[in-house]
Amino acid sequence: MSKPAMVERDLLVFSIWAVLGFGGLALLVEGFSRDSYVISLAATLTIILGFIAHIVVNAVFDCGFKPGETALGISAFGAVALAFIIGWAMGGLSAADYWSGLTLLAALGFGLPIYLSTRYGMRGAFSSFHVRHVDDGKPGA
Repeated sequence: MSKPAMVERDLLVFSIWAVLGFGGLALLVEGFSRDSYVISLAATLTIILGFIAHIVVNAVFDCGFKPGETALGISAFGAVALAFIIGWAMGGLSAADYWSGLTLLAALGFGLPIYLSTRYGMRGAFSSFHVRHVDDGKPGA
């Protein structure tokens, strides 16, 4: 990919997450502060729309996620999961907060296999994790 195309893709991705990502985060915080499952559900849908828009940009520019984007996404998922687990363990979650957190984590958790299966197909998604090494003549362990 040419340098101008890379810059354009990066700006599009940044713009998507600046609007949809931070907008979804703001809705999520508002939903938690008001104990509103509906607002938190809107936040989850906004974050999912950001992910879909990112995938569309990747398809238009015929590329995948960069390693830094992948690392940031996994780290953000881990931070959200950790915050949810700590909140649940301390007993500080209302019913709306509990269901909002579960909905967000389930949507993000199911999003990865759905993305992998649509991007690489079921066999290709499995092959991404299951690496077969060439037989080097050594007995298997």
